[in-house]
Amino acid sequence: MRRMRGAALVAVAMTGVLTLASCAKDSGGDTSTGGGDGPCVTAADPPKVSSSQSRSREQEDVDASDLRVGLAYDVGGRGDASYNDAAAAGVDRAKAQLGVKDTTESTAAGKESEDAKRQRLNQMAQQGYDPIIAVGFAYADAVKAIAPKYPRTRFAIVDDDSVDAPNVTALVFAEEQGSFLAGVAAVYKSQNCHIGFVGGVDTPLIAKFEAGYVQGARAVSDKVTIERDYLTPAGDISGFNDPGKGNVVAKSQIDRGADVLYHAAGASGRGVFEAAKAEGVLAIGVDSDQYRQKTVAHVKDVIMTSMLKRVDVAVYDYIKAVARDDLSSLPERFDLAVEGVGYATSGGKIDDIEPILRAYKKQIVDGDIEVATTVAN
Repeated sequence: MRRMRGAALVAVAMTGVLTLASCAKDSGGDTSTGGGDGPCVTAADPPKVSSSQSRSREQEDVDASDLRVGLAYDVGGRGDASYNDAAAAGVDRAKAQLGVKDTTESTAAGKESEDAKRQRLNQMAQQGYDPIIAVGFAYADAVKAIAPKYPRTRFAIVDDDSVDAPNVTALVFAEEQGSFLAGVAAVYKSQNCHIGFVGGVDTPLIAKFEAGYVQGARAVSDKVTIERDYLTPAGDISGFNDPGKGNVVAKSQIDRGADVLYHAAGASGRGVFEAAKAEGVLAIGVDSDQYRQKTVAHVKDVIMTSMLKRVDVAVYDYIKAVARDDLSSLPERFDLAVEGVGYATSGGKIDDIEPILRAYKKQIVDGDIEVATTVAN
């Protein structure tokens, strides 16, 4: 597996391999919908299924106007066009549909201390906010330290289930399942049979995105080449908020021949999209439907789809469950079966292959395909 190696990788990105770059531009630069069975696909198409219907969500009169909701963002905060914006959308929906009136938000800095995270949560609890939602696994230690001090305050943490406390709810996802479908889509749309993955921070969580993507790609092609790089090592969460570095790494992958890039890098994904735009290749967004995000509107024409991680749904459902005083309605994990992950169709670039994606989705939901959470190299 490739990992970013400082100056060496930057040098590659700066100089490039011009022949491969030209190949990527010439054969993979068409940002139209392209053909269905691309030159990379070696597996037979799975049996078609009827159009999937979204799970009907319970419509009931829930009044959350008495709740005071605290939202502690991960690095990048509201406006990252990805993970944090999805959480923000969940709270915004709770305001509009459940009557939540009093909210507060605070954002983590790139390299802040554990004390800073604890102070953020502690301040919200002291001010009487309940529930408090910590957006991201980086808050695990802080939630573990603060939640016991406020046993009557309800806490939720996104992307971590390590905190064992009666007043803490884990909101976790099957990122690998949605990423599997992204890998399938990438192969069907690649003209070079060469795709890429850009992870923000090298952690087990982001490795789930990589694992699903690689497995999905290899499920439909036995000849695909997959570039894989991380922007920062574990412990340095700046990889989620460095579009410049995202651009450099994406450009390097394109120079090596990749013509479809999937990022799981938060706000750094903007740099991936900009590199794809400049080089005339396609990209896959993450978390939110990034084709519709205003902060990346200038590059939306290269976004062929996004792997939807419905943090917005999880946050909204959690607030609704708290308002009802019944957390038992929440799923153990937000997966494909409960529409907790999925893919976006905005822009029409995957319309021709959506029947194939639906078929693979059904196989995963039915248990015919088990998606791994770690990469088998």
